Amino acid sequence: MKKALLLAFVAAFSFILNAQNTDQNKFRQLGQELPTPNVYRTAGGAPGHEYYQNTADYEMEIRLDDEKQRVYGTELITYNNASPDILEYLWIQLDQNVRHPESLTHQIQTDKIDDGVSLNEYFNLFHTFPGGFKFTQYITDEKGVKYDVKVNHTMMRISLKEPLAPGKSIKINIKWMYNINDRMEIGGRSGYEYFKEENNYLYTIAQFFPRMAVYNDVEGWQNKQFLGRGEFTLPFGNYDVKLDVPADMVVGATGEIQNKEQVLTAEQLARLESAKTSETPVLIVTQAEAEAAEKGRVEARKTWHFKAENVRDFGWAASRKFIWDAQGVKFGDRTVLAMSLYPKEGNPMWEKYSTKAIVLTLETYSKFTFDYPYPVAYSINGKSIGMEYPMICFNGGRTNEDGSFSDETKYRTVLVIIHEVGHNYFPMIINSDERQWTWMDEGLNTFLQYQTEKAWTDESGKAFPSQRGPAKNIVPYMGGDKRYISPIMTNSESIFQFGNNAYGKPCTGLNILRETIMGPELFDYSFKMYANRWMFKHPSPADFFRTMEDASAVDLDWFWRGWFYTTDHCDVAITKGQEFRLNFAEPKEGSSKKAAAKLAKKQTKKGEFDPILQSILNADDPAAAYQRVKNNISDTRKDKLTEDAYFYQVDLKMIGGLVMPVIFGLEYEDGTNEEIRIPAEIWKMQNEKLEETVSKVIITEKPVKKITLDPNLETADTDTSNNVWVKEE
Repeated sequence: MKKALLLAFVAAFSFILNAQNTDQNKFRQLGQELPTPNVYRTAGGAPGHEYYQNTADYEMEIRLDDEKQRVYGTELITYNNASPDILEYLWIQLDQNVRHPESLTHQIQTDKIDDGVSLNEYFNLFHTFPGGFKFTQYITDEKGVKYDVKVNHTMMRISLKEPLAPGKSIKINIKWMYNINDRMEIGGRSGYEYFKEENNYLYTIAQFFPRMAVYNDVEGWQNKQFLGRGEFTLPFGNYDVKLDVPADMVVGATGEIQNKEQVLTAEQLARLESAKTSETPVLIVTQAEAEAAEKGRVEARKTWHFKAENVRDFGWAASRKFIWDAQGVKFGDRTVLAMSLYPKEGNPMWEKYSTKAIVLTLETYSKFTFDYPYPVAYSINGKSIGMEYPMICFNGGRTNEDGSFSDETKYRTVLVIIHEVGHNYFPMIINSDERQWTWMDEGLNTFLQYQTEKAWTDESGKAFPSQRGPAKNIVPYMGGDKRYISPIMTNSESIFQFGNNAYGKPCTGLNILRETIMGPELFDYSFKMYANRWMFKHPSPADFFRTMEDASAVDLDWFWRGWFYTTDHCDVAITKGQEFRLNFAEPKEGSSKKAAAKLAKKQTKKGEFDPILQSILNADDPAAAYQRVKNNISDTRKDKLTEDAYFYQVDLKMIGGLVMPVIFGLEYEDGTNEEIRIPAEIWKMQNEKLEETVSKVIITEKPVKKITLDPNLETADTDTSNNVWVKEE
């Protein structure tokens, strides 16, 4: 059977808008919302011919105090000003100061004392943990000359005696220490986990050193305070880091180990080498070896030396408890080592699934963006955590004491690993500003996490139970109380319902954009273009929006405006449905205009209509005019004048305010089904009263029993009770 034909019913164009309603046009172009293109960022969303970014290289020596749970460090920063601007001062991030007893985070925290307050909630009221950086010597240049510095909570300004000119570099020496927080007691993105029965620690250490802030063409210095939720953006650079830890600890970190022969045994080296060509994970440190190490302590120490090129940050982990496995992943002529470190409390689940999840993540994300460019990717197990840094991430997920685990625990663990490893792409390489626009890393990353989950193969044969991605899953949020919903384009510290706003809604929107609006081919090409344009650079929201349109020739301003800039939701209703049939009732010779009009009205009431009769009602002699019109119809159009066609007029109303495509599911009387897809631009054809209503006529070759809007739940329609028209018997 031929595909159903579509005819636009009589509708007024939204182009004819009066002045007071112009701003309500949902298809108006994004203009004032986006910055003006310039030599740094083009109108097409690409880096401009004068795009620049400053860099920061680090040489660090770090010492872990396992007795007092402290980190001591010295660092030499080499900062290069590639901008065209003269810099009078520099800004450095001091994220550990978020744990200072008098931090802004504590000051703005809201508190309540209710019946049944927990002990943790009680103790947290005091903020007694002695956190924050302690600088153990003056901050100096390479000659030992002190800089004039001012610490403002989590930011430190270094005032320069001589401004830093374009193309020039400067060196900064800093010596510092801080107390490591107990993550299980006071939380945090990094810290330690204590195992009382063994008197052992598992350290996941990050945001642990003073780090240069970003200076760019979008907002100058990115020196917004770190309050704990909005993460960070950092300049790229090269890292040379030496980690001094107890000799019986295993260490994983950003970058490649430079002194494997000094820190690994010959057997471990051999295992690591064999892992490069293995199709399954190879144990570098076995569970038996890890259990032996965690039972005792040695006084000796080892220094693990790591180097990393073109990264924006550095993280590391250390513990006696670590089991270590690895597997090679091929990208052309390169082999990337996917590696997992985990205590026995994570086994056997971690041994089965962690590195498998890393491999699948790197392969899937690379398909949608670019080949993973770094030499290693670590997944580190820490209880109740999920956080990412270049080449390394910390992920929760533990088994029961007997080693058993539920499907829910398994899927939750794999989900977190995929998500955190995926952050290597967004924002570690495609380096967006997380402190300002959380969705640019969390939302885009969650979208690719969903694509990876769909590619997951499980021994049970079940599909991965994805929490975010399918449109139906975001419906409760989209249709919720608007007082507690923020537009996606909201600063990270001001968002209501953080998970739904920054992760779920942008992920779902991109999935709808791919599957329902653009189609996979156009979307994938454009998304890949964005990723490749901005890898190892600093993109803004406008760069993403513009690239997706520039590379696809699809005008998406209506989508960005509705989905990202408003809290509108999708609720489209079928307000009325009618069936019509053709009935060629030729006017009798000599009949009057009045008689012909009466006949036409009678046919319409019966659900029948005669298009020829309708077109000549104004003639003085309807019968003669009828014959003239009929005789003049071309042969190519006469086959359309068939009494076998069925016409269905469907009246629609946009209740939720969010523009979306219209998808009709047709159920025919013979039991067969068909789907009709109409672009969102149909809503440009609103009626004269701008009531956000449209009508559509569907022509079929057999009778329809039922018409359903959004039959596959693709558009996040919040009320499907008004989505059905059923033909009356």
